[in-house]
Amino acid sequence: MARQPKPLVRSDIAYSTPDRIVVRGKSLPDEVLGHMNLGDFAFLQLTGKTATPQQSAMFNAIVITLVEHGMTPSAIAARMTYAGAPESLQAAVAAGLCGLGSVFVGSMEGACRMLSETLPYDAQCDDLEKLAVDTVAAWRTRGTPIPGLGHPLHKPIDPRTPRLFELAAQNGMSGRYVKLMQLIGAEAERASGKALPINATGAIGAICCEFGFPWRIVRGFGVMARAIGLVGHLLEEGERPMSFELWQRVEDEASAHLRGEA
Repeated sequence: MARQPKPLVRSDIAYSTPDRIVVRGKSLPDEVLGHMNLGDFAFLQLTGKTATPQQSAMFNAIVITLVEHGMTPSAIAARMTYAGAPESLQAAVAAGLCGLGSVFVGSMEGACRMLSETLPYDAQCDDLEKLAVDTVAAWRTRGTPIPGLGHPLHKPIDPRTPRLFELAAQNGMSGRYVKLMQLIGAEAERASGKALPINATGAIGAICCEFGFPWRIVRGFGVMARAIGLVGHLLEEGERPMSFELWQRVEDEASAHLRGEA
């Protein structure tokens, strides 16, 4: 029996020759450099399409929102790793990125998945309010926190959320998924009797649905963006170190009870 030919190994992203670099069909030196900002180039890399002005505004807003949020666990992890291995900046960034998951940053993946599975991109729905009520009831029955709602610091409003929704409205990207997220937030507060503001990742998850992004890639936007923030933290750590002070304080307080001080 003749052997079947192997399928071609194929990528549509980029190729290089001795005198050319082509990314998604565009010459990097001639059509990208000086013509696109980082967010627009990321959009091209991901989708193979040039962002419209409206898409550019929203995608850049999404990734900028995710760059920085202070001394978060990911920033602390990056700084502590850098203290132990200053010769490996990339390892320190990687250490910080490893903590982006269902609680921090990556929760926008959960929001996007919830919304896109509740209301698939090709589905019709004439009653978003009922869909929101049913969705909240289902999550409450499971006893699982609804992704994209609540924040340990920002109460009663996450200040990033109104601005993201405002930009979405200005750029024609405030559609049924933004509305559904808002209805889910209102219903969750009503059902629980608690303040559960839509946080930034909930807003971003909804806007990513407006783009039509597959939920499996959405966490990657946070990874891309937060890497920029972590490099900034490591630059500061090299100039004004705080990791050893943090280490000593944690060590002192954590072991105080062993010394009979607590």
